[in-house]
This record gives sequence, C-alpha cells and structure tokens, in this order.
Amino acid sequence: MSDRQERMLDLLARSDRPMTAAELSERLGVTPRSVRNYVSAINSDGRELVQSGSDGYRIDAAAYAGLRSEIAVASTAPGGRVARLLRMLTDRSDGIDVFQAAEEFHISESTLEGDLTKARARLDGTGLALRRTASTVVLEGTETARRRLIGALFREESFRDILGIEAIQLAFPTARLGEFKTDLIERLEGAGATINEYGLSNVLLHISIAVDRVRRHHQLEAAGPAVSADDNAAMLAELVATHFDVRLDGEDLAYLSYLVRSRVATEAPRADASAAGLLRPEDVAALRAIVVRAGGEFLVDLDDEEFLVRLALHVRNLVARAATSSYSRNPLTGSIKSGYPMTYELAVYIARELQETRGIRINDDEIAYIAMHVGALVEQRRKRDDDAVGATIVSPAYYDLHLAVLQRISAMFPTDLVVESLVTRTDIDWSRLDGDIVISTVEPPVATDRVVVVAPFVSDVDAERIRSAIARTRRVRRRARLTQELTQYFDERLFFRNLGMRDPEAMIRLLGERMAATGVIDQAYIDGAIDRERLSSTAFTEGLAVPHALAMTAARTTIAIVLDEQPMDWAGTGVNVVAFIAFSESDRARFQSVFDQFVEVFSERSAVQSLLRDAVDFPSFITALVHVMES
Repeated sequence: MSDRQERMLDLLARSDRPMTAAELSERLGVTPRSVRNYVSAINSDGRELVQSGSDGYRIDAAAYAGLRSEIAVASTAPGGRVARLLRMLTDRSDGIDVFQAAEEFHISESTLEGDLTKARARLDGTGLALRRTASTVVLEGTETARRRLIGALFREESFRDILGIEAIQLAFPTARLGEFKTDLIERLEGAGATINEYGLSNVLLHISIAVDRVRRHHQLEAAGPAVSADDNAAMLAELVATHFDVRLDGEDLAYLSYLVRSRVATEAPRADASAAGLLRPEDVAALRAIVVRAGGEFLVDLDDEEFLVRLALHVRNLVARAATSSYSRNPLTGSIKSGYPMTYELAVYIARELQETRGIRINDDEIAYIAMHVGALVEQRRKRDDDAVGATIVSPAYYDLHLAVLQRISAMFPTDLVVESLVTRTDIDWSRLDGDIVISTVEPPVATDRVVVVAPFVSDVDAERIRSAIARTRRVRRRARLTQELTQYFDERLFFRNLGMRDPEAMIRLLGERMAATGVIDQAYIDGAIDRERLSSTAFTEGLAVPHALAMTAARTTIAIVLDEQPMDWAGTGVNVVAFIAFSESDRARFQSVFDQFVEVFSERSAVQSLLRDAVDFPSFITALVHVMES
C-alpha cells in the first residue's frame, strides 16, 4: 500500500463524516481520479475497506481495525516469529532451549534454527548478541540495549509507526495507560509546558517498556545514558506508582524524565524567553541568523518573533537529543516529504546550518519536526488571493433570491472564490461569461465542466460540487503553468533510459558529469548535490528521486532525467524516475512552485507508469510528460 493510500485511510478514519473525492484530492495533493484509483486498489482484495456513496467516501471501521490488527500482529509469519523469538530472549535471562522453543512456536527444529540465523542478523548494530551452549541460547547485552530492541520490534510491527495507546497496552501490561497520559498532560500543562503529542506517543512506549521490565525484575544499569533527574522525576514516580503499581528507581526515573523534557514538554513560548533563562541569547541570535539566511535563499518571509522563539525552544531540545543520538521519531516524516517537499527542503537547509554550527547530526525525523515549525508559519502567511478562482454566478432575478445565492456562495468561499459578475437574466451567451467557472441555478443549453449547476438555496451538496470545481480549476491552472515551464528545462542530451545503476551517489555523479559537459554546472555543484543527498534522501515519493544542490549556481535551470523500468534502491525507496535538477540564480523565485509541483506530478504512480511505457525517446518523453501533466 502506497504512502498516499495510507494517508487517505488515516484521513477517513479520523473524519466523523464522509469525505468527497474533491476533499481528499485537495488534502492529498492529487487528482480526484487518483483518489478513485486509490479506493479501487485498496478494495482490490474484496474486503471493501473504503465504502462509497452519494455523499462521498467513508471507511469501514471494522475492516480497518482488522487491517491494523493484521499488520500489528502478523505473529505467525516468519518475520513476526523472529520478533517473538527475540522478545522471548529479552525476557529470559537464563536463555531458551531451542527444542522447547520449537514446540512453543509449533515449528520444526530446523525452522527454528533458520529463525535464529535471522535473529542474529537482526541484532547487528544493537549492542546485543546471541551466545549458544549446546541447545541453550542466551541473549547477551545491557538492559538499555534490550529495551531499545523491544521498542524497535514493537515499532516494526506497528501500523505506519503511529503508536496508539491500544496497541501499546496490548503489548505491555499497562491497562491504565490512557489515564496515565491524561494525568501526565495535565501536570505538564499545569507547569506551563506545551505538549508534543507525536513525541508523547513514543515516550509512553518507553514508559510502558520500563514498567514491564521492572515488573520482570530487569533494572536499568547505572552505566546507562548520562542524564540527570529533574523536577519531572518525582511526578513520574508518583504517576507510575498510582496507575501501574510499580516503583521505579533513580536510573529509570532519570532517563524517563529526560525523555519527557527533551521530547514531550517544551516551555510555552514567551517573548522574553531569553530574559527568563529559557534560552541563551547567543543561541537565539545564531538561530536568527540561520533563519534569515534560509528565508533569503528560498525567498520566504520567516521574520516572526513567536516563530523564532518556538523554533529556538525546539532546537534546544533537539541539540540535547542529538548529543545522545536519542532522536525523536516523527510519524509524519513521509507525509511531509511527499506532500510538502519545498517546506521539507527549507527545513533541510536549516538542519544543515544547525549541524555545522552545533556540531551535531540531524536525521529525517528531526528535519520533519523543523519542517512542521516552518510550514505552520509559511501556511499562515501564504497569500491565497493569487490562487483564487474567478466565477460568474447565474441566478435569474426573483425578489431577492439572486442576492441570497450571491451572499451564501461568497460566505462559503471567502478566499477561494472571486465573484466577477452576477447575471440575473436567462437570455445570455454562456460562452462569453466571465470567470474560470460559472455557478448557475439554471441548466445551461449544453453541459460543460466549466458550469456548476446548484439549487437556488445552495445546499451542502452544492457546496461540494463548487469546491470540486475550484480544486479542478486550480489544478489545471497549476499544471498548465508547470507544463510551460518544465518543458523548457529539459535537454535531449540529458535524457536517459534504463541506465541500470544501483548506487544513488554514482547516479548523481554520472548525471552531474553529463550536465557539466553541456556547460550548465561545475564540479562544485555536483559535490553540493552529493552533500545534500547525505543530509536527507531526495526520494520524496515512491518512484521519484530529485537530487540537487542547495546552492542555485547553475548557468541555467536544467533537468537531467532518467527513466528505469527496474526500480532503483534509493536509500530504502524504490525509484523509477531520477530527475537531477540544477537551478540558476535567476530562477530562484520559481524554485518553490516548480519543485513542489514537479514532485506532486510524479507522486501519482500512474504518472510514473505512463512515462515508463510511453517515453521511449526524448520527443515521446516530452509528449508523454505534457499528457501526464494535463490529464
């Protein structure tokens, strides 16, 4: 199941009403046709997970719960069995007997031997190892490493890395975890903290693991992470004792309070954060310089004091996490990369600057958290007027009914729609009406996509049809602009098929060298593209990688394109299309829209497949590309 299909299921599962194809397409950044294709693919196994009706799509809650259960448990499959075997080994200090374990799993001894081989491979890099004496196998390693393994195994079995309380409670004996979470949030907010709900989910997992291990008499060793207890330690000790009847010792409390401080609770942003001792003035000044440079590079206004303070408080905790390589997981990383690539790119720039100035490493999950801060400000400031759709309203005069239609539509779409004229006659030339769309209370002589027919009282169903027309118009407009811009960036000398390369950096070097031979870029740009790739994979969606440098130093904006029928492993993502982009300084203003929309076009698997099928040479590639963008 693709990432966008999973995102669609998430949207439907959280919605308390049916959602139309237009709503889903706008939220996912795809076409309504793609939404219908997603539904067909999801329902292809016959379980009809997504149900459709006249009012839109809804999810079958029972079928969805079944799917999550299948993904979360899957304990009889080989991969799930290996996880169970490792979990058994973490719980039994004296080890397991391979013959008894085979009986417990209802498998042959030879099958269990194969599972042990897979288990040894899974332990690489964890600090744990298997030691065998005759038929006894023992897991060796520290308690800290064991707990990390338990958490990793749980996440691997969880649905989309979104850790639900129900799933944690099923895996660990923490029946009152929901009440514990409520009390924890109340205490933290009472102390003036703001809560990171995504980070909290992961910390609840750590707390549940700690409770389970202490109940089994596995204490955290004193040689654990170099952290000290804080004011949260006593509060956590009290809540854990109250809800789980477990007494945690100093090492556990110190570590868990550190997790709460660095991943969950951040002091509420204040304009005098530096004066209050929450932030060091020199850290704020350094971050301000980074943000100013980022805004200048990407032509985005990031001059906002509240944003800076929020980001500074986040960076303070990020630096603390990075110092111990204890990064905060972000379940939205994939969605942010594929849905908001330009915002993610801006976050990559900030992350790079922080890495250089603070001497730390920042992973994709942490970059996505920075993108959430940046995206909130950019979205808040984004001007929608330029994206507004012009409309003519046709509503024959009858008392003040035509004015009521105008007022209701204007109120429904205050920023998305600009009413250019109100026509109150029926003897009109429909072809000469102003606007991108026509909203009419009467049927036109000839039905067209441009005309949306609504009732004189404009119902919610009518509003959905108007919203769908607005989304369709915007998409056609964006794609038309993109088609015009993109086609001038391609060069027949930089079009390739089936290169068969298997290393991303080698691919970047090859495409960079070919582009350099045309005089577009130099070696410094190629090195910059490799440095950018090492910061975070440029496989923004399944099927597409867009390697590039952060510096816009190309002589002219150019795209080298590779189509490969066999997907290439690009940092864990299979890609069939590689687009090496070199932007020039003169195209800086266009970078954001072109980059976002380019990723959006190729996020649809059908678009990638069409290109692979139809683009056999450069002329057919341009034809196929235009067709994909206009469809």
